[in-house]
Amino acid sequence: MTALARTQAIQQIVVTAAQMRAIEARLFAAGMPIEALMEKVAGLIARRVEALYPDRQHLGVLVGPGHNGGDALVVARELHFRGCAVSLYNPFPKLKELTAQHQRYCQSLGMPLVETLEALQDCDVLLDGLFGFGLERSPSDEIADAVSQINQWQKPIVSIDLPSGLHTDTGAVLRTAIRATHTLCLGLWKQGLLQDQALAYVGKAELVDFDVPLSDAWAVLGNPPTVRRITSQQAITHLPLTRPAATHKYKMGHALLICGSRRYAGGALLTALGARASGVGMLSIAVPQTLKATLTAQLPEALVWGCPELDTGAIAQLPDEIDLSAYHTIACGPGLTKDASAVVQQVLSQTKPIVLDADGLNILAEMGSVPTLKARQAATIITPHQGEFKRLFPDLADPMPCRITAAQRAAATSGAIVLLKGARVAIASPEGAVWVNPDSTAALARGGSGDVLTGLLGGLVAQCVAAGPSSTDSILDCVQSGAWWHAQAGILAMQERTLLGVDALTLSQYLIPTLQLGITSNVRYVG
Repeated sequence: MTALARTQAIQQIVVTAAQMRAIEARLFAAGMPIEALMEKVAGLIARRVEALYPDRQHLGVLVGPGHNGGDALVVARELHFRGCAVSLYNPFPKLKELTAQHQRYCQSLGMPLVETLEALQDCDVLLDGLFGFGLERSPSDEIADAVSQINQWQKPIVSIDLPSGLHTDTGAVLRTAIRATHTLCLGLWKQGLLQDQALAYVGKAELVDFDVPLSDAWAVLGNPPTVRRITSQQAITHLPLTRPAATHKYKMGHALLICGSRRYAGGALLTALGARASGVGMLSIAVPQTLKATLTAQLPEALVWGCPELDTGAIAQLPDEIDLSAYHTIACGPGLTKDASAVVQQVLSQTKPIVLDADGLNILAEMGSVPTLKARQAATIITPHQGEFKRLFPDLADPMPCRITAAQRAAATSGAIVLLKGARVAIASPEGAVWVNPDSTAALARGGSGDVLTGLLGGLVAQCVAAGPSSTDSILDCVQSGAWWHAQAGILAMQERTLLGVDALTLSQYLIPTLQLGITSNVRYVG
């Protein structure tokens, strides 16, 4: 395996605290001295702190009782030798032996061990080495008060492995937690860093790769691991970027969108724009008759079906001319309203892959039909936000300490591929595999953003199915690529237009520029 391939594999792996302990135990059992690993890790951290804060004058180091505190002390030593003033703060009466040794040596070099937290107020940067991974209980009153005081200072803080106070697996705040500016995650990505509730504390997260052998990771996690992080390289690999020289439109996928109502006309248009950007060979759209002219004018290349309407403006039924078996994929739900339940039931009876969102999910929840998805003879992709998830899976949603576990259980229960929306999208297959998208932007918290995603996924899945026999794994790869693409479009739009400038129509217009940028930079991009 090349160095680049190994780095790409390492960037995908996500572990729990128990799994990381098991992997480290294999390293130590094989002969890696704990002292040597600490020196290596701390050297990497010291170099990164130097790069992040080249003008620092005074570093404050928060020392914990375990090896996270030992890492911080070795970093303190290294930066001291490079001319940085360092002050140590250790509120714990008892330390692990190796950590205590490093503290004694730092003091022998003249680094003050301050007695009060206030003595760190003059520091330019703080290094958080209080707890690291494995924390499962709330800190003491003294530590909680210290963390709250530190957060009030609003100084740059670099946390080692995880911000102190976060649960390693769920990302939950155990009473209080450090609000880091940067988090340098050690070895392998910790699951808690990919949870929505952790994001206000993590800051900018980076992986410090200290060369965990993949064989040891796979021995504990399996190959491939159950939970993985989506990377640019992985996502782009599974996008339909190449085509045979001799082909035609129907071989490039035919997607049917069933969406919209008189009340929610925009949902149909945004879903269609997302599908158009996917590059799908043929796009058909079923909308209420009153919306046909609007959709035809906006997407002249699409085949737009005008459907009979109810008095409420919802689709009453699909025209007899629509043969649902003729499409590679059906995407259904945005803007339908719950009055279109007969249409959703008809779609569910098909043997083609379907993407269900919005009112498609609300109708499914009211029908109590989630368990029946297992009986479908083709893949079902559902894309709930948290409210829809709660209606579909009430037993899993309240409380929801871990989004990854919740999506995993929902997929097993329903037999569907579950894309659980949020700041960190979790995508789970019925077989238990989970992909987590590590990057997004709050700019996507706008009405219609999810409609664009539904159309994009419908178009991508149609191309996947048209390309040949498709498995759950291949469709799962397609879905994770679509989620990555959608989020990256939001990020690029936000960077150019600010957080307030990314409405759903604008988002759809950034899908292709984002893909161009991703393809160009993928040769050198990892992470």
